[in-house]
Amino acid sequence: MVIFMARVYKFDLKKNLDIIASEIYNQKENLSINNVTISEDENFCTVVLSHSCGAVYGLGERFDRVNQKNSTVKAEVTEQFCNQGSISYCPIPFFFTDNKLGVFIDTFTVTEYKFGDTISIKITKDSKGQLPVVYFFHGEPKEILTAFSEVSGKPTMIPKWSFGPWMSANRWSTEKEIKTQLDCMKKYKMPHSVMVIEAWSDEATFYRFNEHGEWEDPEGLVKLLSDNDVHVILWQIPVLKRLEKDERHAVLEQDRDYAIKHKLCIFNTDGTPYTIPEDHWFAGSLLPDFTNPEAVDWWFEKRKYLLTLGVDGFKTDGGEFILSDDVVAANGCTGLEMRNGYAASYVEAYSNFVGKDRVLFSRAGYKGQQKYPIQWAGDQMSTWEEFQHILSAGLSIGLSGVPFWSFDIAGFAGPMPSLELYERATQMSVFAPVMQWHSEPVGGQYSDILSTTQGVNDRSPWNMSLLYGEEEVLDRLRFHYNLRMNLLPYLYNLAFDSTVTGLPIMKHLILEYPEDERVQNIEDCYMLGDILVAPILEEGRMEREIYLPEGHWIGLWPMEAELVEDKENALSKGQINKREDVTVRLEGGSYYRIKSGRDRIPAFIREGGCIALNLNDTLQLGSDVGSKTSGYNKLCFYITGPEGEYHFRDEEKNEVLIRWRNGSYQVEQIAGRLDIQIIEK
Repeated sequence: MVIFMARVYKFDLKKNLDIIASEIYNQKENLSINNVTISEDENFCTVVLSHSCGAVYGLGERFDRVNQKNSTVKAEVTEQFCNQGSISYCPIPFFFTDNKLGVFIDTFTVTEYKFGDTISIKITKDSKGQLPVVYFFHGEPKEILTAFSEVSGKPTMIPKWSFGPWMSANRWSTEKEIKTQLDCMKKYKMPHSVMVIEAWSDEATFYRFNEHGEWEDPEGLVKLLSDNDVHVILWQIPVLKRLEKDERHAVLEQDRDYAIKHKLCIFNTDGTPYTIPEDHWFAGSLLPDFTNPEAVDWWFEKRKYLLTLGVDGFKTDGGEFILSDDVVAANGCTGLEMRNGYAASYVEAYSNFVGKDRVLFSRAGYKGQQKYPIQWAGDQMSTWEEFQHILSAGLSIGLSGVPFWSFDIAGFAGPMPSLELYERATQMSVFAPVMQWHSEPVGGQYSDILSTTQGVNDRSPWNMSLLYGEEEVLDRLRFHYNLRMNLLPYLYNLAFDSTVTGLPIMKHLILEYPEDERVQNIEDCYMLGDILVAPILEEGRMEREIYLPEGHWIGLWPMEAELVEDKENALSKGQINKREDVTVRLEGGSYYRIKSGRDRIPAFIREGGCIALNLNDTLQLGSDVGSKTSGYNKLCFYITGPEGEYHFRDEEKNEVLIRWRNGSYQVEQIAGRLDIQIIEK
C-alpha cells in the first residue's frame, strides 16, 4: 500500500502572535492562502485566513450538511434529543477545503469557524489563559486526512464480529426477553453478531444486575449468546445518579457519599460537587472524574466482573454533561476544557478498561475519537428527514478521521417508521461501517406519539413484519442481512486499511475524485472501497439520479439506467438520451437516472475494483452463511475490468495479493493458505 501524506506545518500560538502570523504568511504559497491576520483579547484569539475554496469538510459529526462552506460552525460537545441540526455530539476541531488546505486546532476549548469569503477561526483560551498549537496541512484530501491521523492518532482496529448486524432495544430487561430475541433471530434466519442490552442494570448504580430475579444467570446468558455467535454489549452512563424524591438505594447513596468525600467526581470551583443542571438528562447527578486515576480505579473496580462474565464491550452513552465553565477536574482543567474534554476522558477511560478485542459504542466525543471506536450517531426520530441527516453525519465524521461509525436503522424514537423507510434505511446500513437497529422504550421521551397499536416500540425486523402485516418483507430484509454477512471479509479489509491510512470506510467522493468539481456537493452517495453506494432517501421513489465519476462502473445487481447528457436541461424536461442494462458497464463522467425498484438501492463496482465475499455454494449475493463471523463458507473475489490489483488481509493473518490483466489473473498467497475462488463480474 502506497501512502502519501500532506505537508504539515506546526505553529504554537503561545508564542508571539505577530511572529506566528508572519511565519504562516511566509508559507502562503504552500498553504494556498493569500493572507493571514491574528488578533486576541482577554479570552479569545481569532485567526483569519484569506483562502479561496468552494467546499469545506470535516468538523466532526455534522447532521445539517457535509460541505460547510458559507456556514458558521461551533466545535462544542452538545446533547440534543433528535433533530440535531447544526450542533454535534462529536465535533472535531479539524477541517479541510477543496483547495489543498487543512487546519487542526489542537485544543479542548470551544472553537468557532466562519467559512465565507475568508475563513475566520475563533479559539477560546484555556483555563491558564493559554492558546493551543495549530497544525496546517497542504495536499490532496486523502493526503490531508492521512497526515491528520499521524498528528491526532491512528484509528484503533475493531474485531471482525463488530461488522456483523447488531440488535438493540432499551426495553429488554429480563433473561426471558433476551432469549425471545435470540429465538426470533434463529426462527426468521436473520443473522446477528451483536446484541446491545441497555436495561440490564439496577437502574441506580448502573453496574449491578437487577436485584429482583429478572437476571437469574447472567454468566449463563452471556455464554448462551456466545454459543450462538452473538456478542454482548452492555449500556453505561457516566453518572452517580440522583434518584427521584421518594426513591432510596443504599449502594448508590454510599457511592455518592464516597465520591464526594474522596473527591472522585467533578467539583465546582467553589468547592461544592458539580451536578448536571435541571432540565437536562440525568439532572442532579454527579459526574465521575475520569482525569483522576483514583476515580478511574474505583469506578472500574465495580465493573470488572462484567468482563469476567464475558461481556464484549459497552455502549458508552452520554458524556455531554459539563455545562458550566466554573468546574474543575483533578487534572486542573476547568469547564473551558472539560466542556469538550469530559467526553474524551470518559471514552478513553472505558477504552483502557475494556482493552483489545472488545469495543465501545459511544455517542459523544471530541478530538482523537478514532482511537476509541465505535462511534454511533445518537438519537433520531423515525422520519425521512432524519434519515437524510444521518447520511450527512456519517460522511462528515468520516471526513474528520473517524472511520468506525453507525446509526439506528430508521431512527429509534417517535412513531414507528413506515415499512418503506425501514427498508431503505436497512439497505443503506448494509453499506455502513456498522449495521444496527435500536428502539427506545415504551414510555420513552416520545411515548405520547408512539403509533404502534401493540404498545411495543420494537424496531426488530420481525416486529416490523408483524406490525404491518407483511410477511414478505422478511424475505427482502433477510437478503440484506445475508448480504451484510457476505461482505464481512471486504469490510474487515477496508477497516484494516483505515487503521493504516486514517481514511474512512465510508468515503465522500471528494476523497477519491478530488479533481472533479461535480462531486464537491454530492452528499447523497459515497464510496465503500470500490463500491459506489447511492441510498434512496426520499419516500415513494423507485429510482434516483446519480453522478458516476470518470471510469467505468458495473452494477452490483440488475438495474435500469437512463443517461442524462445535459443534467440541467434533461432532468427538468425528462429527456431520455440513452438506455443501458446496468449488468454491463456504464461510462463515468455522466449523470444517470437509475431505476433499482423497491428491493435494492443503486450500487456499482468501479472498473478495476474487487470485492472479497463470504458466499455459500450458490455463489450468489445474499446467500445464507449464518451468524458466524470467523472463517469462510467460500471465500470469493469479485474482480472487475481488464486489469487491477487487490490486497486482502483477514483477522487470521492471512494475506493474499490478486492481480489480473486481460482475462488472466495471478494469486499470491503472502501469508497463510486460503481456498479462494475468483469470479469475474
